Amino acid sequence: MERGGIGLEPLRGHKAWGLLAFLLRSQVPPSRERVASLLFPEADDPLGTLRWTLSVLRRQMGDQAELGGDPLQLTLRPGSLVDVDVLARGTWMEAVALPGLGHELLDGLVFRASPGFEIWLENERRHVMGMTSAVLHQAALAFLARGEAIAAAHHAAELLRLNPYDENAHVLMVRCLRAVGDPDAALRQVEAATELFKRELDVEPTPALRAAAVAFEVPVAGHVSRNADVRAQIEAGEAALAAGAAEAGLHPLRRAVAAARGLDDPALLSEALVRLGGALVHSARGTDEEGVAALHEGTTLAEETGSRGVAAVGWREIGWVQFLRAHYERAEKSLDRASELGAGDDRELAWVDVIRGACRHDVGDYPAAGELLRSALVRARTLGTGQPLGQALTLLGRYHLLRGEIEDARGLLDQALDEVEARGMVAFGPWPESFRGEIDLIRGDVAAAEARFEHAFALGCQVGDPCWEGISLRGLGLVAAARGDLARAFESLVEAPRLCRRLPDTYLWIEAYALDALCAVAVEHGAEFTVRWIDELEAIAARRGIRELVLRAAVYRARIGESGAISVAASLAAEIDNPALDSLLETADLRPGSTRRPA
Repeated sequence: MERGGIGLEPLRGHKAWGLLAFLLRSQVPPSRERVASLLFPEADDPLGTLRWTLSVLRRQMGDQAELGGDPLQLTLRPGSLVDVDVLARGTWMEAVALPGLGHELLDGLVFRASPGFEIWLENERRHVMGMTSAVLHQAALAFLARGEAIAAAHHAAELLRLNPYDENAHVLMVRCLRAVGDPDAALRQVEAATELFKRELDVEPTPALRAAAVAFEVPVAGHVSRNADVRAQIEAGEAALAAGAAEAGLHPLRRAVAAARGLDDPALLSEALVRLGGALVHSARGTDEEGVAALHEGTTLAEETGSRGVAAVGWREIGWVQFLRAHYERAEKSLDRASELGAGDDRELAWVDVIRGACRHDVGDYPAAGELLRSALVRARTLGTGQPLGQALTLLGRYHLLRGEIEDARGLLDQALDEVEARGMVAFGPWPESFRGEIDLIRGDVAAAEARFEHAFALGCQVGDPCWEGISLRGLGLVAAARGDLARAFESLVEAPRLCRRLPDTYLWIEAYALDALCAVAVEHGAEFTVRWIDELEAIAARRGIRELVLRAAVYRARIGESGAISVAASLAAEIDNPALDSLLETADLRPGSTRRPA
């Protein structure tokens, strides 16, 4: 703590630091009873111990904050700065300047006498580290876009230190080394990463890693030198992509970028880069790192040349990638910029509302998610293209499904499937169809659910999309469990999240959602690897701030009798406005002192 640039005396006791962190990171003011049960379960008088610790905090912060009430509210004086808040809501430039970036939250403090708080703190530490990684990733890409390759490589190296098994971090490092002008170092990085993945993970990196070390040499014909020819290449590429021919579409877009680099027209180059970046991001082939690098470069150029529409598309696509990777705080910042630049463009604003609504839903902010997704649906209905409408219907259907509002969800998902059929959006179909199959399963129509999931899985395999394969195989696993075929159920449920990891740029929420289904069945039937699977779910959900799935992991821990899990689950449930959670907590029999275990 500092005041006026001068460090204050350290707080007395690590519990005071723990209380401060808990109050700062809570989404809604917690009750005194909940805080006391988390932090002071061993005390003879937990509420009295809490009062004393609050007095320690008040003395330390003086007139910088107001702290009191029940529920407890901490209000900082305007102008106060909290490093974790800057990490979450500041710009990447502000965040990378934070002292101690890359260190753990409450680094070095342990709370062994407070098992519930230990679980909470470990998950918050994961989330802070996830936010740190997202900031470093964006910083490296931004410096690359500016041509500052050495600064980009510095941030990429720090990202890689924190995430040694993240293929995207290795790809970014390779791209930075190539940009620095050291292709040999880039190749060495590829070999080192490949050896690491084989030795530690027993997997091969995807071709995207080796491709990052080699610059695409796109031959540019002599006549491809006029602006009109570059635009023709862009149009040809986008036409091929619209027809479902990814490779045939990417080639002319790469040629357009190569040709535009030879012209003195930065606005045209920015457009070519943004179109190429968007195509790479949406091609479902592991090329997001290449795509997002093109998007950052193109968006930077577009803003410099005043091309607001191109810049809006660029920021929206960057936000889309951040959403997929569950870098939700970074996605919000990108979408803020896209919304500002795209003012008056209903298509852009529809997409911004779709992505932002999905982000808010993923992190458990149901009130904001519902408002944004309903706004996206209204905007999308006025457009002449189907993709924004299909996404808005599907995501709003998912929203109601996870709230237990089954009839509302069914109506929206049926509309989404009608939209898929009417517009021939075959590659998109498995997404709404999988949620529609889940509704059939909830309603007890197992045969109908199985038919939908099988169809969605077949289509997902046909288009080569690991996300669609993963979510539909999750459904098939739940169908098998409903029929009592546990061997087949676990085979499918274990494989579903693995499918999502087949490429490094899939939608991370789907992987976590598949793990949740695996944990639910495992806890119900006392499977051998239940604890390991809960650990995996909790780690991935906590790192990205997917709070509802962190809550579900805590419920599973409580059901197998882990100490402290009950208080964590209750604390998280108080922050998430989802009526379906009431039945989840009731069926888990989460009463203080309960040690219910799976049958």
